[in-house]
Amino acid sequence: MPQLGLLHGRAWTVLLGQLRRPPGAVCIRAVSSHSQVAEALFASQLKPYQEKSNFIIKTPKGTRDLSPQQMVVREKILNVVVSCFKRHGAKGLDTPAFELKEILTEKYGEDSGLIYDLKDQGGELLSLRYDLTVPFARYLAMNKVKKMKRYHVGKVWRRESPTIVQGRYREFYQCDFDIAGQFDPMIPDAECLKIMCEILSELHLGDFLIKVNDRRILDGIFAVCGVPESKFHAICSSVDKLDKISWKDVRHEMVVKKGLAPEMADRIGDYVQCHGGISLVEQMFQDPRLSQNKQALEGLGDLKLLFEYLTVFGVAEKVSFDLSLARGLDYYTGVIYEAVLLQTPVHAEEEPLNVGSVAAGGRYDGLVGMFDPRGHKVPCVGLSIGVERIFSIVEQRMKTFGEKIRTTETQVFVATPQKNFLQERLKLIAELWDAGIKAELMYKNNPKLLPQLHYCENMGIPLVVIIGEQELKEGVIKLRSVPSREEVAIKRENLVAEVQKRLSES
Repeated sequence: MPQLGLLHGRAWTVLLGQLRRPPGAVCIRAVSSHSQVAEALFASQLKPYQEKSNFIIKTPKGTRDLSPQQMVVREKILNVVVSCFKRHGAKGLDTPAFELKEILTEKYGEDSGLIYDLKDQGGELLSLRYDLTVPFARYLAMNKVKKMKRYHVGKVWRRESPTIVQGRYREFYQCDFDIAGQFDPMIPDAECLKIMCEILSELHLGDFLIKVNDRRILDGIFAVCGVPESKFHAICSSVDKLDKISWKDVRHEMVVKKGLAPEMADRIGDYVQCHGGISLVEQMFQDPRLSQNKQALEGLGDLKLLFEYLTVFGVAEKVSFDLSLARGLDYYTGVIYEAVLLQTPVHAEEEPLNVGSVAAGGRYDGLVGMFDPRGHKVPCVGLSIGVERIFSIVEQRMKTFGEKIRTTETQVFVATPQKNFLQERLKLIAELWDAGIKAELMYKNNPKLLPQLHYCENMGIPLVVIIGEQELKEGVIKLRSVPSREEVAIKRENLVAEVQKRLSES
């Protein structure tokens, strides 16, 4: 084999790997240069791709790319959400995109089948995180943290059939706010609901309603209706579907698919179809069956206190006690809530229509204890803002009203009407950048002035700095207002001060 001594270690490894291929695979003869080895390897690896004539370029199902225009909208929404979280004293936190599979297992009830498992790559069974709550509980237990108010914005993954129209994806962002620690009842819970109201109001999504319930009340209802405790979770997940399907269909699922006696299902129906305000809480206190259940009484007592605090916060009219709200996740232990947008009715006598959940949360006092070797509990309550759903709504409204979106924040464009002025433009833009001003120029030696001005108008850039032979000779700069097209000459040394002044006035 000629000249094999010229091959270094990496080339030898690659070449031998090719020579060991099974019969029928592409093989490379000994060659005398690195370039020939690389060329031959590239050709051998490219061939299978060239043969895929039906190859389609697409994003995986349930995912999407976001254009620069969409990113602007998303960032505005996230800024509103995160600013509110910070206003309430939350600290930022991040966790890995994947967790040990055993960390996530059996934390989500029937939804556990939607967890994305990863192929074993290093002796650990891993899964992509399903939400941000379980990783937070793991973090608290692992670091022995007893009190924390945190927010977390990150992607999560769910292996479900995505409904893109409704803003549901397999990969999506969650924005979570949680309060961990032992505190007096319902104070942190009331703050979570206040935060929901602040964010939804600030985003101008239209009228909304926050439904609240308590898992202890639900369990109490199931108990007094005769449901065996072993069926509580299964029946709870059926009740959770009442916002999507009718009571008739939910009852059918309970009886036919989950084996509940028809009379038990009917008793449950008498409760879970009720909704109202503080008066309904009082009414449930007087219920002859429910008032005998200790769990239900505890839940009702906390809800009564919650409504008192919400009244002080001035948001009680946005909250409804809804006995159909179940929140199917297994880790909830107390108060649960879900915010829905209400579609304005066409006729005054019609009820508002529910057009979907945009935020949810609740109390999960036992989750941290699941990860603690000694079972030490850290009470927690939190909320999650459904940014994908909100994003879909905002994006659709912007299309409807034809709102134009700026994809950059450029404040000044440096232009010239003449040739051989690139270095002068570079000096100017460096001065603007060094002063913290957002600026751009065209990447051409000799651009024409009109395309530069058109670019500024199309991109919504408010100011243009123009330099040419006359300006250079006189020691001035032309400052042009893009909206009004008015130009003024200013001294070269006053450029930064004048630009900053104009920007502060706009």
